[in-house]
Order: sequence, then structure tokens, then C-alpha cells
Amino acid sequence: MIENFPLEIITEPLLSWFRKNARVLPWREDATPYRVWVSEIMLQQTRVEAVKPYFQRFTEALPTIRDLAECEEERLLKLWEGLGYYNRVRNMQAAARMVMEEYQGQLPADYEELLKLKGIGHYTAGAIASIAYKIPVPAVDGNVLRVITRVAADDSDIMKQSVRTRVEAALQRIIPEEAASEFNQALMELGATVCVPNGEPVCGKCPWQGFCEARQKGCWQAIPVKSKAKPRKIEDKTVFIIRDGEKLVLHKRPAKGLLAGMYEFPNTPGHLSEEEALQWVKERKLKPLRIQKIASAKHIFSHVEWHMDAYVIRVDELAENRSGMLFVEARDSEENYPIPAAFGAFTKYMNIRLGNEKFS
Repeated sequence: MIENFPLEIITEPLLSWFRKNARVLPWREDATPYRVWVSEIMLQQTRVEAVKPYFQRFTEALPTIRDLAECEEERLLKLWEGLGYYNRVRNMQAAARMVMEEYQGQLPADYEELLKLKGIGHYTAGAIASIAYKIPVPAVDGNVLRVITRVAADDSDIMKQSVRTRVEAALQRIIPEEAASEFNQALMELGATVCVPNGEPVCGKCPWQGFCEARQKGCWQAIPVKSKAKPRKIEDKTVFIIRDGEKLVLHKRPAKGLLAGMYEFPNTPGHLSEEEALQWVKERKLKPLRIQKIASAKHIFSHVEWHMDAYVIRVDELAENRSGMLFVEARDSEENYPIPAAFGAFTKYMNIRLGNEKFS
């Protein structure tokens, strides 16, 4: 248990290790509150290497909280395209507007006040407060939970809020007031590069190897303990890449719910045969000329999986707006219409690119 482990012994070796091994990351170069905030929200559920180019483009396009607050939604979603979990950026914009209205355009230098902003939980508030404002409060994410429960060989279920609260309280007692930013970043760094989430930890490079109880007991594979999440719901879909020359059909998703307000290729529940797919198109008053079944694809969300069959269908004369469909030029869709990564497997059939692909 963490309470039975002398946690204060981790600090000095951790800080010494971090000062020698810290990665060079764009958000560390100029750790303003806004840049720390953007990076931490982007890094939720997304790898560091994937985030780097997004962070660069986002902060260049929207360099201030005011810019974020005033950004038109479709441009905002386009900047986020490919990162997924789009409510993250919507919540950021809602919080930015609150900051403009209630905090004179500056993120508050106060942990409790940061928690009042939409989309900012205990971890993000702790990261902003400690990294940007040097306030000695912990920032406990999955990396931190893993390294702390392993060093103490604590087999508590880290999916429980009570365990996270215990870890936060334990770290609050030992966080160095003069090095809060380095301490929190060092814990995150150790979990990201040494005591890694998938696979065997690189114990030979760990500053805690001499006293880590999980290493001494050989039980790192059993820690951290995570209760299993509910199985994801499977949804079968048929996706239609409908085109007329360089024009394609898009459909705007509803303003609420999964992938709210994004643009998608038309789709329908279930896996349709070729004949059923043609009938589906005809019912929308389009005239199919050719149909080609293409490779199926799967996309995993947090609580649901889409299993998608797909057809490329060439039609005659995309001109009028039928059944709520949008007819757009392929290049225009690449620049102006945010399309979620869920449909990324099919964009090659229109020679369009999403997210980072546009810049590679």
C-alpha cells in the first residue's frame, strides 16, 4: 500500500533523472498556461508523437485564448481533425469563452478555479497549476498512477476514484514547493518512457530501481490493477463513397451525440449487399452508374466499435441537394469540411487526406 511506503525517497532521484533525460517537447519550450492547457488536452488519449504537429498548427492558428474563444466551429473542428474525441476541443472553446468573460482572458493561477472550467479535471488543473504557475499540487494521470502503484507494489484498483484520491494526497505531502513543475513532469516522463504502459518496463534506466517494490517482488505485470471496462457495443454499418468525377457526397452529423457536427460519408446501419446498396442510392434519387465493393474497416471509440463495409459508387450528375446530402469538390472537402478519422480508411478512394496526412 502507498501509505506503508516511504514515498519521500522517490523525489531526489526522480528530479536528478529528469534533468538529464527530459525529452524536448514543443509545449515545454514556452510553457505558458495556454500552451500547457492545449498540450494536456491534446495528450489525453493521444500519443506524444502524434500530438506534436497538431499542437504546432493549433497554436499557430489560435495563439491566444481569445482566438480559441472566437474561432468558428467548423474551422476549430478542422484543426482538430484526426485527433478524435472532439468534445475535448468543444469543451476547450467553452472554457476559453468563460475565461474571457470571467477571468479577463487569463487562465486562473488557482487550482480550485481551474476546476470550474469545462473539460478541466483534477489532472489537467494540476498540470496547468504546477507546470505553468509553479503551484505545488499533484497532477495524477495514468502514467503517474502506474509508476506510483508499482514503486509501492500497491495492488489497489486504479480505476476507482478513491485510489486516485489516495495517490493525489500521498503526492501532495511530498511534492517539492520549489520544483513542482519538474516533479510532476518527471513522474509523467518516467511513466511514458521507462515504466511504460504496454510491455516490460525498462528497469535498468529507472532512477527507482534500487527500491521499487514491484521490481523486487517481480510483480510488475500485475500492477497497476485495472478493473475491466464494459465491453464495447458493436455497430455494423455500410458506408457509401458516392462520387461524380471530382465531386463527392458528404453528410453533416447531428449537432449532438457522437462526432457531433462533423461531416461523414453517407452511411446506414447494417451490412448491405451490392443490390441493397444500389437500391439505397436510388431511393435518394441518385442515378448509379458503377458500384465497387472496397475493403471493410473498423473504428474503435471508447464505448462502441463500428464495423464498416463500404462501396464506391459513381453516379450521374451530382448537382442538386437531395436528402440532406452535400455535394462538394474533393479538394474543398480536404480544406474546409472536418471529417472524423473513423472514415479515414475510405478517403483514399477520393484522393483526399485527413488530419496529419495533409502535412506529411
